[in-house]
Amino acid sequence: MARVAVVGGGISGLGTALMLGRRSHTVTLFEQEAREAGDDPERDFFHWHRPRIPQAVQPHSFLAPVRTVLRAEAPDVYADLLARGAREYHDFDWFDEHPPHLDGDEDLVTLRTRRIVLEAALAAAVRREGAVDVRRGCRVDALDFAFGEGGPARVTGVRVGARTYRADLVVDAAGRRSPVPAWVSAAGCRPPVVDSHRAGIAYLCRWYRLRAGGPRDPGRVKTGSASPFALAGVFPSDNDTFALHLVLSTGDPTRGALTDPAVFEAAARRFPAAAAWLGLDPEPRSPVLAMAGLDNRWTSFADEDGPVVTGLVNAGDSLIHTNPTLGHGVALGLRAAQHLAARADEIAADPTGYHTWTAQNLRPWFDAQVTADRANEQRLADSSPPSPDRRAAAVAACAFDDPVVMRARAQVRHLVRPASEAYATDEVDRHVTAWLAAHPDFDPRHDGPTREQWDALIPG
Repeated sequence: MARVAVVGGGISGLGTALMLGRRSHTVTLFEQEAREAGDDPERDFFHWHRPRIPQAVQPHSFLAPVRTVLRAEAPDVYADLLARGAREYHDFDWFDEHPPHLDGDEDLVTLRTRRIVLEAALAAAVRREGAVDVRRGCRVDALDFAFGEGGPARVTGVRVGARTYRADLVVDAAGRRSPVPAWVSAAGCRPPVVDSHRAGIAYLCRWYRLRAGGPRDPGRVKTGSASPFALAGVFPSDNDTFALHLVLSTGDPTRGALTDPAVFEAAARRFPAAAAWLGLDPEPRSPVLAMAGLDNRWTSFADEDGPVVTGLVNAGDSLIHTNPTLGHGVALGLRAAQHLAARADEIAADPTGYHTWTAQNLRPWFDAQVTADRANEQRLADSSPPSPDRRAAAVAACAFDDPVVMRARAQVRHLVRPASEAYATDEVDRHVTAWLAAHPDFDPRHDGPTREQWDALIPG
C-alpha cells in the first residue's frame, strides 16, 4: 500500500483521496482553504466567497460518469447526494415513455444539483474515512525531489512550511491555477507539456428558487435556446433551485450591461427556455454572476521521452481544464480519480501507464472541447454568421422527436462515444433522413432574439 499526498481538496481531490483511502492506502489531503462544505448548502453556496473557484457558483449538470463512478466506488456518497436534494434526469425522460431498453441506456443520467451539494457529500465521506488525514488550512509550499542518474527526478513528498511530508506518490489536484507545474520546472526537470487555448466566451448566470406553493412545471420546454450571437440555458437543480445563464462572446459590447439583474432578466425572457421558467414567478436568489477569462488547458507530466518526473501525477483541472460549456470537468476528474486509485501502487512505481491512459481516454474529450469552442467563439463574435448547416441542425432537432437520435445525442453528451461514432451509424442516418422528409419546411433558424431586439434591451 502506498503513502499518498493529495494537493487540493476540491471535488477531484476529495474523490481521489476517498477512493484511495477505501483501497487501504494511507492518504494525507492538503487544502489551503480552512472552511469546508457542510450541511447548510444555502449558506455555503450563496455566502461563501471563493475567488479561487469562480465555477463554484456557476450552474452544473453532472454527466453520467459522475453517477457511475460514485455508484461503483462510493454508493454511500451517492445516496447522501440524493438525500441532500440532487435529482436524476434520464435523457429519455423528455419522452412520454422510454423506448425499448438497450445496454447502456441505464447510465444516460444527468445529476441535477449545485456543485456545493456534491462537494459537501464528498467532504462528509472523507471525514468518515479513517485512512485519510485531512489537513485544512494547510497550504503546500513546495515539493521534495530526489535526483539520480539516468532517469527523471522523483518527487518524494511535499513541504508545508518547515515540515516535509514523505509520500510514495503525490497527486496534484490543486486545480487550474496549480503551482505544481512551475515547481517541477524550477527544480530543473524537463517542463510539463502544456497545451492551452483561450476560450473567448463569457458566462452570466442568476439563481432562482421556486416559491413554496407556487407553480413548479414549466411545461414541455427544452433547457436551451440560441441566437446567432448568444446562447441561453436553464439548469434545474436541487431543492427547488434553478439557474438561468447566458453565454456570449467576451468581445460583445453588451456584456457589461447584462450584470444588471433587470437587463439580464429582460434579455433572458427573449429565449423560450428561460422565459418558460421565469413564467413560474420564481424568487431571485443571487445577483448576476459573471465568469470569463477561461481557457482549455491540458497539462501532462510526460513528454515524448516519457515522464518528466516520477512520484507525481495530476488529476482534475490540474490535468484537464475545459471551458464548462459541455460540462466535462467533474466527470473527467472523477474518472481519472477512479483509475488512479485502482492502480496507485503501479503508478507510484512508474507513472507511464497513467499518462498513457489519460492521453487515450481523456485527451480526445479535451480536443473535442477545443474544436467546439473555436466554432462557438467564431459564431458568437461574427456579426453576420453563415446560415446553420441544415442537416446538422436537423440532427439536433430530430433528437427531441426520435429516441434513436436522442440516444446518440446522449451518448455523446455523457462521454460514452464521440460524435464521429455516435452520429455516423446507418440507423441514425436513416432516422434523420426520415425526419427531414416528414418536415420539409424545417428551417434551422435560431429561436432567440435578433441582434436588433437584443440591443434594444440594453440601456443607451
